[in-house]
Amino acid sequence: MRHGCWIRCCAVLTVTVLTVIVSATSLQAAPPLDKTERALIAFVDGSQANAIDLLAQAVDINSGTMNFAGVRAVGTLFEARLTALGFKTRWEPGEPFGRAGHLIAERPGAGKHVLLIGHLDTVFEPDSPFQRFERVGPDRVKGPGVADMKGGVVVALTALAALEKTKALDRLRLTVVLHGDEEDAGEPLDAARASLIAAAKAADIALGLENAADDPQSMVTARRSSSQWRLEVQGNTAHSSRIFSSEVGAGPVYEMSRILNGFYEQLHQEQYLTFNVGIAASGAQLEFVATPLQAKVSGKDNIVPPRAVASGDLRALSKTQLEQAKQAMLSISARNLPGTRVELEFQDSYPPMAPTEGNRRLLQMYSMVSRDLGYGPVTEVDPRRAGAADISFAADHVEMGLDGLGLLGGGAHTPAEFADLRTFRIQTQRLAVLLYRLGQSKR
Repeated sequence: MRHGCWIRCCAVLTVTVLTVIVSATSLQAAPPLDKTERALIAFVDGSQANAIDLLAQAVDINSGTMNFAGVRAVGTLFEARLTALGFKTRWEPGEPFGRAGHLIAERPGAGKHVLLIGHLDTVFEPDSPFQRFERVGPDRVKGPGVADMKGGVVVALTALAALEKTKALDRLRLTVVLHGDEEDAGEPLDAARASLIAAAKAADIALGLENAADDPQSMVTARRSSSQWRLEVQGNTAHSSRIFSSEVGAGPVYEMSRILNGFYEQLHQEQYLTFNVGIAASGAQLEFVATPLQAKVSGKDNIVPPRAVASGDLRALSKTQLEQAKQAMLSISARNLPGTRVELEFQDSYPPMAPTEGNRRLLQMYSMVSRDLGYGPVTEVDPRRAGAADISFAADHVEMGLDGLGLLGGGAHTPAEFADLRTFRIQTQRLAVLLYRLGQSKR
């Protein structure tokens, strides 16, 4: 996520946030809010200090994905808040998929069934030097997972507490799924995401608590898929003087080059479709390892290598686009140069969250909430700016979904990760009022 460009991104975010906050000073221009909505706003305003204290506690607990005890500890911290709000909680053990597990909380209610999706883990394991919550200014804090996405969980807990305080929480049926392995999903993936999919099938609406594009005036209505592909080419090894002969053929390197160039020529202009090459290797001796991705090669200029391997990722906006891309890549790979044999394999991880009319209707509702609060309209993010996320597993099973409702900042997945505390009020008030209005609407 935005590796290597966090300084520039921070500057853009600061300007955007200031624009939103300035617009909020003109509340008299916004439509009147009802009594409960005004109470929700007041509760959020009065809760910010406690919320930031909770965030600091969570950030100071290392919860790198493979630090199972730390992930559980963060889950325990948040579980206490959910229990106090009337949720029935359980910890799903992660042994079947090789991770710490997930925190799942459910609360009955009479209205729409809303699924809130977040995660407890970060990319920063115990050996990382980036470990502690730190204030670096009146409106900025740093720390591992402060925006991605412990801050998002704190936003949701505060919004839910506001609804409970105003006696509006009972108007919704709520499920909260906080994964312990979002940053490095367990395997098999079907087992690691089974509870989320089951919860989505029972829900009407899914809301993701990611920081997404870190822009308070945009929201995610669509995310692209994440798949991996591996290309292996075999051929006839021989002295280089024999290459292109009928006995030797073209050699694996030329065939691999032809295929990769074919991918580019045929598919690179298709909107929202990308297919990166992460590694490509060949040599007289080749040792290829898929996890962690690496290759060791050696050879000589006068030897035709017997093998070539390439590995990469594939991202698409819909299942149809993904399948069509796979078929095109397979077709390109099948037109082999003389003396070569090809295998092309795919492994799907995150499905796409396709743009739907339901998602856009929910965005319109959210944008109206933002306008009514004085924060201005919210538009949808270009899917190329939104990576894969857990809401994609729920997207096909709900009427509508939206992601990016968490605390905003920048520098995610780097030691520069920060959160802009000015967005806590914005995001939490928006979420609280959105949930309230969803509870008012008919099924």
